[in-house]
Amino acid sequence: MGVAEDSEPPLKRVKGPVEESKGLPEDHSTTKSVSCSLGDQMARPLTSQGDGETIGSQGVIRKAEFIKIITRALYSLGYDKSGALLEEESGIPLHSSVVNLFMGQVANGKWDDSVATLRTIGLSDEIMKSASFLILEQKFLELLKMEKVAAALDTLRNEIVPLHVNLDRVHKLASCIISPSQCIRLGISGQDTEGTKSGSKILEKLQKLLPAAIMIPEKRLEHLVERALDVQREACVFHNTSDSDLSLYSDHQCGKNQIPSQTLQIVEAHKNEVWFVQFSHNGKYLGSSSKDHSAIIWEVKEDGQVLLKHTLCGHQKPVLIVSWSPDDSQILTCGQDEVIRRWDVSSGKCLHVYEKTGVGLISCGWFPDGRGIFAGMTDKSICLWDLDGRDLECWKGQRTLRISDMAITDDGKRIISVCRESAILLLDREAKFDRLIEEVDMITSFSLSKDNKFLLVNLMNQEIHLWSIEGDPKLISEYKGHKRTRFVIRSCFGGLDQSFIASGSEDSQVYIWHRCSGELLLALPGHSGAVNCASWNPGNLHMLASASDDGTIRIWGLDRFNLKGGEQSNGSNHQCNGRS
Repeated sequence: MGVAEDSEPPLKRVKGPVEESKGLPEDHSTTKSVSCSLGDQMARPLTSQGDGETIGSQGVIRKAEFIKIITRALYSLGYDKSGALLEEESGIPLHSSVVNLFMGQVANGKWDDSVATLRTIGLSDEIMKSASFLILEQKFLELLKMEKVAAALDTLRNEIVPLHVNLDRVHKLASCIISPSQCIRLGISGQDTEGTKSGSKILEKLQKLLPAAIMIPEKRLEHLVERALDVQREACVFHNTSDSDLSLYSDHQCGKNQIPSQTLQIVEAHKNEVWFVQFSHNGKYLGSSSKDHSAIIWEVKEDGQVLLKHTLCGHQKPVLIVSWSPDDSQILTCGQDEVIRRWDVSSGKCLHVYEKTGVGLISCGWFPDGRGIFAGMTDKSICLWDLDGRDLECWKGQRTLRISDMAITDDGKRIISVCRESAILLLDREAKFDRLIEEVDMITSFSLSKDNKFLLVNLMNQEIHLWSIEGDPKLISEYKGHKRTRFVIRSCFGGLDQSFIASGSEDSQVYIWHRCSGELLLALPGHSGAVNCASWNPGNLHMLASASDDGTIRIWGLDRFNLKGGEQSNGSNHQCNGRS
């Protein structure tokens, strides 16, 4: 699909311009077996702390910390005997004797004793007051539950208030004396003041509040291991596999074989250049449109084969794009300067034709709820219609170009369109507020990310730009290497967490970049004409489709999915081993 000046019709082969161009912590999971961590199962005194020793090839891991974290993990996993044995055998206790005493007092609801012990641990004044507040608040609530109102009031006035911590919470606690129902509004249930349960909950909160060196955080070992896996994954530019495939037994590193780079199938049914291709949201269908005035719905079988389902005829001009409904049960096709047609995917029947007298339609899309569509018009307006074609809203003025991509965010609040040759309009429907993305060259197409946070913008100068559109638009990355001199070339997000960028190119190749680093990973040969569009299957990380002027659509996959038996022909597709 070609790029033209604003005054020219959007012809596929028209050339572009000559100039190329610290409050209280929240609860978390329950601590395992507090009594075991008190060291009451140990048979002999601890003799060595090992504080000065380090382990590991780089000497940066303190042995005592390492053993304490392992001990904490054993208790968390329910291996209480093993945890106690490790404390005994290593001579490195999980907690100091005073901390053990403190934890035991809290666990058993001895609030006054625990506050007194807390003062001997050696905490900063701020942390000690905040921790004391947590404990004394629990004491106050338990006294109220036992209907000892005078004692509760005394605790509030003479113990909690002097701490000068969280005065707003103090006022709410005071209101509980007048109105017990206020406790419910504060999110305090009866179970919160039941014996050992209340002690466990306070310990959970204290674990977040006290320094880690004093009380080892819950699941600290798991956190460290997960972070290590995150670092390995983020460093792997070819990572395109589910996290379930990650292993602790070896360092993680994907190879290029995780990127769809082998032609698995060539489908041929269009009689002319294929300008657009797009997988459905569930990945079970593929839609394509062509210069031959038709669109085609392809079905993606469970074995990965792509088979023709319906040929959609009725347009009198080349079909620019297709757009899938949110539930993939219907599809829109937009004819060049013509009409929009809505089709039933199951039957292939045309359900409605959208048109406006004297005005051509050049782009289209769906409301997020699937109950209406929006369209860009040749008079530079944007119109919203219900499914029966009744006008809902219309924005006049410089809202679109004659050649224009459009998108709408999943919340339905923002409509995105090319409004000038080098600018994209972010139209806020509710606030009636416009934002602009100003580019350095003519914009030929764009694509919205699945999370609605990013725009992928193709430019006349053979660059692809990634913009963040949360808040004020910000340029994030640039991708270079593909060829574009005359035609509209479209790119897409794809792969695990949309970590890759794929694009067509006029040199007959498909280009793939790593989204974050901008590194060009692969250039895939095979087509014999310009590649106009690429689409990555959202339901299959390892399937990519590309549409070309050679009249074919190529389905790309992994080496291990290559089909056997050489080339087969049934009049509509070819199956291939490797590139062809």
